[in-house]
Amino acid sequence: MTDAPLKLFNSLTRTLEVFEPVHPGEARVYSCGPTVYNYPHIGNMRAYVFADVLGRTLTWKGLKLTHVINITDVGHLTDDADAGEDKMEKMAAERAQSIWDIAEHYKQAYWADVRALNIRQPAQWTVATDYVPQMIEFAKGIADKHCYELESGLYFDVSTVADYGRLARANTEEGEGRIEAVEGKRNAADFAIWRKTPPGETRQMEWDSPWGKGAPGWHLECSVMSGEVLGFPFDIHTGGIDHREIHHPNEIAQNQAHCCTNGLDDPRNSGARIWMHNNFLVERSGKMSKSSGEFLRLQLLIDRGYHPLAYRLMCLQAHYRSELEFSWEGLGAALTRLKRMVMAFDKWHDKLSDTDVPGDSWEYERVTRDLIARFDAAIAQDLNTAEALTVLEEMLGLKKVAPECIVTAAVRMDSVLGLDLGRLERADLRIRPKSATITEAEIEAALARRTEARAAKDFATSDAIRDELAAAGVEVMDGDPLGWEWKLG
Repeated sequence: MTDAPLKLFNSLTRTLEVFEPVHPGEARVYSCGPTVYNYPHIGNMRAYVFADVLGRTLTWKGLKLTHVINITDVGHLTDDADAGEDKMEKMAAERAQSIWDIAEHYKQAYWADVRALNIRQPAQWTVATDYVPQMIEFAKGIADKHCYELESGLYFDVSTVADYGRLARANTEEGEGRIEAVEGKRNAADFAIWRKTPPGETRQMEWDSPWGKGAPGWHLECSVMSGEVLGFPFDIHTGGIDHREIHHPNEIAQNQAHCCTNGLDDPRNSGARIWMHNNFLVERSGKMSKSSGEFLRLQLLIDRGYHPLAYRLMCLQAHYRSELEFSWEGLGAALTRLKRMVMAFDKWHDKLSDTDVPGDSWEYERVTRDLIARFDAAIAQDLNTAEALTVLEEMLGLKKVAPECIVTAAVRMDSVLGLDLGRLERADLRIRPKSATITEAEIEAALARRTEARAAKDFATSDAIRDELAAAGVEVMDGDPLGWEWKLG
């Protein structure tokens, strides 16, 4: 039932490839995690929904999964193109707080979003500051052949490895407008792997090294943590499409220097067998940039009354390599679709004790077996979650089929999609903004009085209660086919 070969798009080769694990029966995956200087926005979280679906798919395919996600608490500069201040130091200075407290606060906020989106816990979270000694040793190992020292730090010479920039389809002469201009750099694309603390300054996070007191570069961190935990080469490295242009090419260059200097015709020389990237979430009002000060967080969606799994479903409706446009209307449509699936699943689940089901059990099993095969074919085609969702909905819409077959198959499919259909309830999916002052108990009591009034044909009282609820922001939804009953605006 899960025999379709898993094909994944490799950004390094720009081709769809059959997944063949480096270690038989295993899948080792590294995902670039957050820099914990601020809250993640919903575009950031799309990357982790994608990585979660990838991990769930590898598990579905029967592989032993080791998934690592890093936490960057030092070294990531304000410009991803290796320029500007350290994001962590900058935020700590603005808030007049300890950088360690900043990191802990935003790490916990990120983990709360992970839980809310039903993203599975990875095998390991790697925190950058826990690996600084290993980073120094890694840098020492490549410094003589691949690096040079300037007043500001130790820089990697990209001309010392073959095929630099292939992932981004770039070359070492391009990108001068994107890369930090530092006097003395040999090539425009050269990047710092160790940044010295400027004379007369003190950083909250700094360490002694052969190149002076300072801190590691962001690119160095991921090379070290992925190699330390998963070993080179590992199977899959994931991240947002923005990492494909600078961060990941620099990571690959370091990995080549550490392992070999051979070219990238053999993807394993990059440190990972396959590199995968999700596309952007687009929001037309411009509230996807943290620099604006006000940006779209998952908590904002929750505060407006939307269940976070509606956003997960919104992500699954588009292919991970396609741009996804966010709108409140689109989120509302995803919430409605999720409720339809939950209600359909619940109806089948409620029938499990019903033994009076006509037909042949073998025929029931054949129907669901064929649907599972179609689901598997969709998810195996580079994680086509949009198609997989339609297969699940088709199955939930069947008639006169054994409930145990439907429920079992739906639970199996949901193990990949992660929508938590077996635990969600209709009441969980009501739109109830945090700002609402009326309680659900008060709403239900008013609706009960209104039902009694309507039964007694006391329409004046019924209308008065409806108006009373409307004044409190409650929209009564008489006759709604989904049975929402009410929602708060």
